[in-house]
Amino acid sequence: MERRYLLRTFGCQMNEHDSERIAGLLESDGYRAADDPAEAEVVIFNTCAIRENADNRLYGNLGHLRPLKERNPRLRIVVAGCLAQKDRGEIQARAPWVDVVVGTHALPALLDLLRRAEREGPQMDVREYTEVFPSALPARREVAHHAWVQVAVGCDNACTFCIVPLVRGPQRSRPIGDVLAEVQGLARQGVAEVTLLGQNVNTYGRDLSVPGSPARPLFADLLRAIDRIEGIRRVRFTSPHPHDFTPDVVEAMAECPSVCEHIHFPLQSGSDRILRAMRRSYRSGRYLEWLERIREAVPGIAVTTDVIVGFPGETEDDFEATLEVMRRARFDQAYTFQYSPRPGTPAAQMAEQVPHDVVQERFERLVALQEAISLGRMRELEGRSVEILVEGVGRKGGVQGRTRTNKVVHLDGEIPPGTFLEARIVAAHPHHLSGELVRITDRPQARREPEPAAVG
Repeated sequence: MERRYLLRTFGCQMNEHDSERIAGLLESDGYRAADDPAEAEVVIFNTCAIRENADNRLYGNLGHLRPLKERNPRLRIVVAGCLAQKDRGEIQARAPWVDVVVGTHALPALLDLLRRAEREGPQMDVREYTEVFPSALPARREVAHHAWVQVAVGCDNACTFCIVPLVRGPQRSRPIGDVLAEVQGLARQGVAEVTLLGQNVNTYGRDLSVPGSPARPLFADLLRAIDRIEGIRRVRFTSPHPHDFTPDVVEAMAECPSVCEHIHFPLQSGSDRILRAMRRSYRSGRYLEWLERIREAVPGIAVTTDVIVGFPGETEDDFEATLEVMRRARFDQAYTFQYSPRPGTPAAQMAEQVPHDVVQERFERLVALQEAISLGRMRELEGRSVEILVEGVGRKGGVQGRTRTNKVVHLDGEIPPGTFLEARIVAAHPHHLSGELVRITDRPQARREPEPAAVG
């Protein structure tokens, strides 16, 4: 009888990458994907811990599964990811019908944990150190043309609002040879676009040493090396820290044809007082200077950002400072968040937590400002022809693709994912563009079978 699994993913690109590896592990052991929990032998929730509602979503989902578990004791329920690392034994205390809790560093142990849970009862592995990078595990990717490539795990920063260092640990970079070997293998499989992943991706390599050489491989070196790999036409990366956009990284972005003209440049706040309380290692003036330097080096680059509204102690003057930086920076898009206290972070213990109604009102003003800026930035492309990589079917029919500057474009027609084309932009909207096909420039390569990945 065929064994089936159901996998639900919450959170960021790092979680999406981890889920590809979870699915790859299960399918390497003979499982196949299911669409309904009633059809599954294993249900996995790969969780995020960045915001407070992540906890509520997890325990709500677990509650819905309890009756199914009571009817089918052979069902195995797994909680993986950042909440598993953070909450540990609390998950099984609050939901004793959970069979496996597997933390961010223990994914390679998943199959063994499932077998032990069947024999011995509930299992938990929340080790503190990554022995095997998820990218070394087999993957089940949904698309043939794009792949996530993890270059580092963990973070050495100490932002007071962020729980990532607690659940992902200090930074640990993969050897540059391992990263390049993975990208070369992906190129042979027909992958045309890779996104490099790290909690602070542009400090990649600072914790590595190279035998026989005093130099250490840094992020600029990695970008240049990947740029030389035949078949890789687009390189993206996330998520960086503004302080670590050093001149060599900016130069590599400007000089490497495959590196896309888009950066994510998290602001978090435009108030110097709040940035200090957040332990961000820059102030608003320096941030804008860095941004200007990057735009001069890479003409036409698109810039996205993160902004937190309602950090403890934020006054109206602080918030107005954020709005002013937003006006000056003219971001293409902004991911805006209402501050959410995370237990274990210094900010959660700070006095002067901002009332929810104040945060909500400020959040609405910020979103309205950015929507207007985003629409203006999008309108700059109307009438222009741009290169698009087709990603798949659009939400309202036709196809959806993405420009090198990371803007979503909707087009009519049936065009296979992985196709490169030229399109003329005919209409702009705050979060996407409408285009019409000019010509197909390159059709997707035939996909080769992936080379076996080592586990362990």
